[in-house]
Amino acid sequence: MLDRMDRKILDILQRDSTLPVAEIGKQIGLSTTPCWRRIQKLEESGVIQRRVAVLDPKKVNVGVTVFVSITTSHHTQDWLDRFHEALKDFPEVVEFYRMSGQVDYLLRVVVPDIERYDAFYKKLISKIELSDVSSAFAMEQIKYTTALPLDYAAEVKRT
Repeated sequence: MLDRMDRKILDILQRDSTLPVAEIGKQIGLSTTPCWRRIQKLEESGVIQRRVAVLDPKKVNVGVTVFVSITTSHHTQDWLDRFHEALKDFPEVVEFYRMSGQVDYLLRVVVPDIERYDAFYKKLISKIELSDVSSAFAMEQIKYTTALPLDYAAEVKRT
């Protein structure tokens, strides 16, 4: 199970993964070596998947977010594999979900402007047959975080 110290470490790393281990240890009351061992175990067990830099979309010219709802009449494994493969060629797709309900798939797409989204859309429909594609442009980002809530982590066993 993830104990209180593990959750504290994860909380700190979610906010700033560049902090030195000694600083993380100092913040949670552990010396460097035990703190480093805990981080290593969290990485080895897959709790920490990777450490990344979070970029400002506007400063890298992808300030337009589009939520793309996709419905398809194709529900075979072969089609699904081809769809997954086709989407690998689109760096604009930053999130991709298979859904329950009326929509089969939901994509979060980031682009510089509507014209680039139109080019993305045309390229997408040329690669794979889709029954319905609906796009919703985000007008304002109210909340965005990459940090996961850790209150539930105490209930999870590490494997």
